[in-house]
Amino acid sequence: MRHKHILTTALAGIALAGSASAREIVATDAYSWHGDTISQAEYMAWSPDGRQIFSTYSAQPGYFMPVNKHWQIKNDLSSYPQLDTPNKLHQAIYNLGLDEMVNAVEPDTTLRTGKEWSGVWTRDVSYSILLSMAYMQPEASRISLMHKVTPDGRIVQDTGSGGAWPVSSDRLIWAVAAYELYKVTGDREWLEYIYPIIKKSVDDDLLVTHTEGGLVKGETSFIDWREQSYPRWMQTADIYNSEALGTSIVHVQALRVLADIAADLGHKDESAAYAAEADRIAKAVNDKLWMADKGYYAMYNYGRENAILNPRAETLGESLAILYDVADADRARSITENNPTTPFGAAIFFPQIADMPPYHNNALWPWVGAYWAIANAKVGNEPGTMEAIGAVFRPAALFTTNKENFVLDNGDIATELNSSNMLWCLAGNLAITHRILFGINFEKDGLAFKPFVPRALADTRTLSGFRYRDAVLNITVKGYGDRIASFTLNGKEHKPFIPANIRGTNDIVITMADNDIEPMHVNRTANVKAPLTPIARFNLEGNLEWNPIEYIGHYVILRDGERIANTRQTSFPATVPGEYQVIGVSVDGVESFASEPMSNRSATIIDFAGETTALASPEVSYQPATPIEGWHGNGFVELDHKSSPLVVDVDADADGDYAVTLVYANGNGPVNTENKCAIRTIEVDGIPAGTVVMPHRGVANWNDWGRTNTVRVPLKAGSHKIAVTFRPEDENMNINTNHAIVDRMIITKVK
Repeated sequence: MRHKHILTTALAGIALAGSASAREIVATDAYSWHGDTISQAEYMAWSPDGRQIFSTYSAQPGYFMPVNKHWQIKNDLSSYPQLDTPNKLHQAIYNLGLDEMVNAVEPDTTLRTGKEWSGVWTRDVSYSILLSMAYMQPEASRISLMHKVTPDGRIVQDTGSGGAWPVSSDRLIWAVAAYELYKVTGDREWLEYIYPIIKKSVDDDLLVTHTEGGLVKGETSFIDWREQSYPRWMQTADIYNSEALGTSIVHVQALRVLADIAADLGHKDESAAYAAEADRIAKAVNDKLWMADKGYYAMYNYGRENAILNPRAETLGESLAILYDVADADRARSITENNPTTPFGAAIFFPQIADMPPYHNNALWPWVGAYWAIANAKVGNEPGTMEAIGAVFRPAALFTTNKENFVLDNGDIATELNSSNMLWCLAGNLAITHRILFGINFEKDGLAFKPFVPRALADTRTLSGFRYRDAVLNITVKGYGDRIASFTLNGKEHKPFIPANIRGTNDIVITMADNDIEPMHVNRTANVKAPLTPIARFNLEGNLEWNPIEYIGHYVILRDGERIANTRQTSFPATVPGEYQVIGVSVDGVESFASEPMSNRSATIIDFAGETTALASPEVSYQPATPIEGWHGNGFVELDHKSSPLVVDVDADADGDYAVTLVYANGNGPVNTENKCAIRTIEVDGIPAGTVVMPHRGVANWNDWGRTNTVRVPLKAGSHKIAVTFRPEDENMNINTNHAIVDRMIITKVK
């Protein structure tokens, strides 16, 4: 009888959906939202009453995760802000966010990452807090953030590629989230608690991940499956050496937060220094990553001795550039009009990697879509905002949950991994209503209101029971547009700002101007796959050659990061010494990744003498099953916390820039997770010159030798001492194990 009851209710829902207002709200080539219904091909989802959602969607056959056809409120939501709107599907999607938010609060008052993902993750919880959890779940947000602090008072970089920090270096988003929580609560004790944590973490990053050129080293924020967004040849040491848009902007905003807190606590000199560093990184982002021909920022710089651009668009990074004012007004507008948008929404990055399955590649994540929607609303791009909202609401309705991610080609859930009740996705769902349609923005001294209501969403909406410090706000927004015609507080005209000391229950009515928003456009495009990456090498004659790529238009040859030739052949005479790469370009002009850098410059190789068979360090966590092999010369040297500096004497035959690289092994963990990345400082004549990282290369895999990142140092002709040292800023996330073995040092004159 229960199944019959659901079927009867569903049929009634179809009737209600058919009789509801059929006003088209947003439509793309993939789906449409009309009235209280979202339709995609033969599938539809609807809500008859704002408290439940019905769906006819059927997921890809054989996928391990089923699709629920019906959701209804299961938890008591009375203590949270209630949305009243004529559009019952919008109301239901909002209530779905509230309902799953209650599910996400664990018994220990931490925020669970997702139905399939237990525990607290630094970036997940921080982005969720920034979207809406700071004000929806302030206590759970506070406790969750406190869980992501090391015993010595630094922000935790979660386990990740090659052993966490500094290969992954976006942990400073914690600082931005912690400050957002302060703006919500006004808790001075919290401000004093977070200041030394942020300061210690930033000070380490200043020495280890910040570069002389201004950008920040490390993996693209949140995109933490290395093969999903980097060419296959890039090892984790290469990822550390890359400079990503999103991660650099996270550092900009974290530094600005730290500068603001320092000023509030009376540390004026420190405030000025951190603000200056934020400005320096922001300038570097604009100088080095902006692509005027495309109208948006590049995803990251990558390479070895010479950095080149990965010209892909990366939606979270582009959004953060707008929201944190790294992009000026003209560039912000350009980004919203030029970032490629597929029928299902803006991709995590674009174009896609052809031979990689969907997860970060070829995918949408609703929380990133929420950031993109908020960024479009800030700029005033009405169609961009509508399509971004639709890209979040479509899957929430059709799958009756806030799923983790979706295939870009067809909008389905059949990605490599997925989860329901995903924290940052439900947080993005709620943020769209609060931050865009009601225009709520938290400042240190109050609430600022700037609703952005596209004409297609013109209605009268009320958000009742919105709690802010010692007040409860009932907020009504009428009409549409991007300008406020009238703002009243308890029946009296008031500026659109509520001071932090407001108390009691208050009624706010915002009447929009019903104005036409300045027309802007969206870069609508089909999904695009980039050509495969060429595999290049030097042949016996010393020429560069590579494998042919199907459907290619031509190849671009690079030497030392500069484009020097185009060819339709699969070889090139490498007569000039340098670092060579090849890019494949499709007939439509879409570029592949560049091939692995290959250098035909002569190098000085210094072999180290030491152990020859076994590991002696007490720090080692995985003993090798077989004797260590593959080293050169007279053995290898172990590096751990107690090692003496490894010092070599070198003679430079001429003034110039030299690249210093170590050949190492680290069998203390797997390539894709844990936190035992070994870190050391390169010193030249006693002066720190840069950081080398020795990430994991596989559990107990001590015979797998690889290269560290390159440290580029200027040397005068003559004798120098180059040392590999351990400094306080080189401590990793594990703390107990910071261990690797080193076989040789390679020094190459590059300029």
